[in-house]
Amino acid sequence: MTDMMKAVRLHEFGGPDVLLYEDAPRPKISADDVLVRVHAASINPPDLYLRDGYHALPPEWQPSPSFPLILGTDVSGKIAAVGEDVSQFEVGDEVYAMVRFPHDLMTGSNAYAEYVRVPASDLALKPVGIDHIQASAAPMSLLTAWQFLVDLGRHAPNPFQTFSHSPVPLAGKTVLVNGAGGGVGHFAVQIAKWQGAKVIAVASGKHEALLNDLRADIFVDYTKVAAETVARDVDLVFDAVGGVAMERFLPSIKPDGALFLVNPLGFSGHDEAARRKITVSTMQVRSNGAQLAEAGRLLDDGSVRVVIDSTYPLAEASAAHHRASEGSIQGKMVLVAD
Repeated sequence: MTDMMKAVRLHEFGGPDVLLYEDAPRPKISADDVLVRVHAASINPPDLYLRDGYHALPPEWQPSPSFPLILGTDVSGKIAAVGEDVSQFEVGDEVYAMVRFPHDLMTGSNAYAEYVRVPASDLALKPVGIDHIQASAAPMSLLTAWQFLVDLGRHAPNPFQTFSHSPVPLAGKTVLVNGAGGGVGHFAVQIAKWQGAKVIAVASGKHEALLNDLRADIFVDYTKVAAETVARDVDLVFDAVGGVAMERFLPSIKPDGALFLVNPLGFSGHDEAARRKITVSTMQVRSNGAQLAEAGRLLDDGSVRVVIDSTYPLAEASAAHHRASEGSIQGKMVLVAD
């Protein structure tokens, strides 16, 4: 094994064209790490934000890292080496992970590469029922839906609110998923159904056939009708979109119901929510190999499936980011490293 590899790096912040496919040093691992030979890595919104320097954030929050950077958090591949303190994995194991997130939020977790260093605690064995492309597309989106809806799995302080996020029982409840065709949304639909909920899926019309296939009970095309005008007495709204006017869903939610916000920035309805006795909650997704192993059983037996929008060779990451920036993604986009 040489000391070099191919990776997609950026030497400055900017648009997709700053992503360069070039030689880079192969990472070294510590006692608690494994070295993964990457077969596939998926694209997530934080990749786009970091590539652009998080320019939408206030200047004092923007990163000032040392270049070059390697983006990406989600990988699937095969273990090439293990640290001396790692006993639960061995060379040759096929694994998947969300790597060091959010710890490397402002510097990148180095997944857009032929090899990546992964803490053993972030790893899980790849479900045998899916391939590396599907497995690489799952971790961040699947863990986001899982930690919101099933098990938060930690006691770390919540960076967005004073109280800890708490999932709510969904059996027999009605759940509206806004942004149901996207990476997080399509997992939220399936996990809510797996838990026994009735699901209202909100997306554009291009996603209707997919969401019906994923067993959504009701589909709402937001380009034709505002979801909040037709949804009533909902127990939970899971908003995977964010942006302006998130509070518009509050009148659709029952008293003692909940509004879960994947991206809470800009929400202004806390007073109205309190009047209506609605819990508004959010959380920051965190790497968790044990949860990936648990959720992976659903991927393995087909209870939950991964939807792939498109794949690109790793060398064409710039073109993939151009496509991602256009929006209207169905499921996940994946970079294939081999």
